[in-house]
Amino acid sequence: MKLLKLVPEGTNLDFMRWRNLALILSLIATVTSIGYTVYKGLNLGVDFVGGQLIRVSFQQPIDVEQLRSRVDAMHLGDAGVSSFGGPKSFQIRLPKPPGGDAAANSVATRVKQEITKDYPGAKIESVDTVSGKVSEELAGSSATAIALAMVGIALYIWFRFEWQFGVGALLTLAHDISMTLGFFAFTRLPVDLNVVAAFLTIVGYSLNDTVVIYDRIREDLRKYRRMAILPLINLSLNETLARTVVTSLTVLIALGVLMLIGPEVIFGLAIAIFLGVLIGTYSSIYISAPVLVWLGVKPDSFLKTDKEDAAQPA
Repeated sequence: MKLLKLVPEGTNLDFMRWRNLALILSLIATVTSIGYTVYKGLNLGVDFVGGQLIRVSFQQPIDVEQLRSRVDAMHLGDAGVSSFGGPKSFQIRLPKPPGGDAAANSVATRVKQEITKDYPGAKIESVDTVSGKVSEELAGSSATAIALAMVGIALYIWFRFEWQFGVGALLTLAHDISMTLGFFAFTRLPVDLNVVAAFLTIVGYSLNDTVVIYDRIREDLRKYRRMAILPLINLSLNETLARTVVTSLTVLIALGVLMLIGPEVIFGLAIAIFLGVLIGTYSSIYISAPVLVWLGVKPDSFLKTDKEDAAQPA
C-alpha cells in the first residue's frame, strides 16, 4: 500500500522570494493589531475584571439587543451581554454587588428568575463570581507568565544556537501573540484564563516549529558552506515542510472539531490555539527564517565555532 504524502519528495518552493512582501504585510498586520488592542482594549472576562458571569442557553435564537434591554431593566449596574459561540448562547457579565457573597448570590438568583420568566425553556449553564482583588492578581500573574515564557525561550535558543536565532525566536513569538491579541480585540471575544492558557500553548507550539527549522538551518550551514544563504534557507524550509504541514494539519483538525461540536466553555481556548497554529506556521517560515538574513547570517558566519569543535578531542 502506497503511503499518502502531503508534500511530494523533491519539493523546492522558493519561500525567500516573498520574504520582503511577507515582512511588509506582517508589519502592517502587527502594528494594526497592537494599535487596535491599545485603542479598543480587550473584552476581559470576569477572571480579570471581577464581578459575575452568567452563561445562558436558549431553545431558539435570541436578539442580543432585546436581551441586553431586559438585563438593563433590572438595574444591576453596568451589565454586558454578548453571544457565546452561537445565536442561542449568551453570557451576561455583571459588576460584583456590594455586600459579599450573599448579595452576589441574590443577584444571580434574580437574574435566573427574570431570564426564565421572559424566555421559557432558557437554561442557566453556569454562574462565576470573582472578586476585584483576585482578578487583579490573576491579570498580573497571567501577563508575567507570558512575558517570562517568551524571554526564557529566547534565552534558551540564544544559548542553544546563536544570538541571531534567539532574536528571531523572540520576534516570531511577539508577532504570534500580538496577532492573536488583535483578533480578540477585533472580535470582542472574552479573554479569560482559558485564553491565557491558549497563549502559553501558542508560545510553546511556535517555539517547537521554529526550533525544528532552526536546527535544520544550522545543520545545512555546516554542510553547505559554499551555498548562498537564501538558497540554503529555502533548502532547509523545504526539508522540514512535510513535518510542518503534517503537524499543523493534524492539530488544526482536532481544534476544528472542538470549535464546532466541543463544549462552549472551551470555545475561546480552541479558537485561540487554532488561530495561533495558523499564525505560528506562517511566522516560522516567513518571520523566523528571514530574520537570520536580515541579521547578517551567512554560510561562513559560524565557521570559527565549527573549527573549534573539530579541534576538541573526541
